[in-house]
Amino acid sequence: MTAPASQEPTEAPFRIVDLFAGPGGLDMAARYLRVPVVTGVEWDKDACETRKAAGLPTASGDVRDFEPAEFPTANVLAGGPPCQTYTVAGAGAGRRALDEVVNLAKLMAKGEDVSSLIKNLDDERTGLVLEPLRWALAALKAGRPYEAIVLEQVPAVLPVWEVVRDVLQAKGYSVADPKVLHTEQFGVPQTRRRAILVARWKGTAVMPWPTHQGYRKGVAPDKSHPYLESWVSMGEVLKRPKPFEVVSNYGTGGDPKARGRRTSDVPAATVTGKIDRNRVLGPGDGESRFEDFEAGQLQSFPANYPWSGNRIPQQIGNAVPPRLGIHVLAAALGLGDEARDRAIADLEADAITA
Repeated sequence: MTAPASQEPTEAPFRIVDLFAGPGGLDMAARYLRVPVVTGVEWDKDACETRKAAGLPTASGDVRDFEPAEFPTANVLAGGPPCQTYTVAGAGAGRRALDEVVNLAKLMAKGEDVSSLIKNLDDERTGLVLEPLRWALAALKAGRPYEAIVLEQVPAVLPVWEVVRDVLQAKGYSVADPKVLHTEQFGVPQTRRRAILVARWKGTAVMPWPTHQGYRKGVAPDKSHPYLESWVSMGEVLKRPKPFEVVSNYGTGGDPKARGRRTSDVPAATVTGKIDRNRVLGPGDGESRFEDFEAGQLQSFPANYPWSGNRIPQQIGNAVPPRLGIHVLAAALGLGDEARDRAIADLEADAITA
């Protein structure tokens, strides 16, 4: 699961500090790319247990209690703030406060302290999406701008990323237009959508290009496509002996009786923290549930990833899919297709041997 030490660069040009690092999805992507992670900042004790088991450097605590100066060797800022208040499944405090959050970002760009205003939001977690901007601005003020910035969130946060883009561009960054990426278009066996922002202090910011076809219900992949591979199905990665059908925990259109269903020959629906509630139906096998390692595989983690602590399904649902992370980091840091493909090959090798 770890790149051989002999292949590690002796002096890496990039060193990452990862905010809201979770159980290590983006950090594992960096490991496969052989890009050092200085630390991942994470407050959740269970996620920290998994990170410890995986050998990932970790600063345990609240991102708001740390400053960029505490990690002076890091020159890449990454962050995937908690998304619960922005998701369709959540209560929606973030969506209701979106305009207010956008205004707060603009105030931060002017150098104003907005901490008290954030505390007055309906759900204080909503303001956490602004923490990466705080770190970026603090680093600029200290004369040590991050060479690259990579941010990830649910699609509802795209307007915030667009404001962050404007702020960073005004400060001298090149920023690719934030966009929503579809994970199955990068080889993840799951249809998950994430809003991504990429910025570079020197050079041009670049978003990754899809390598796989998008999934549409009832439409088979085009096997003759000249440059995009077929999307990856659940059955291809889980290696269960028989076909199966997954019945989602979530209802459709507000009707809890209308459960989403997907067969094993297509990608999984979005993996959430409640994936352990999904029913897995197989011919003659009755009903079962996904094992934790299987849920991790649907997020593109190797089957032997050392999930630890409690609330493992929640950890898995919150994680950045490592395979998506490889694509995003390789593009953001300008590492090239060769480094990207080597990292993916290493990830796939781990998936096979696990």
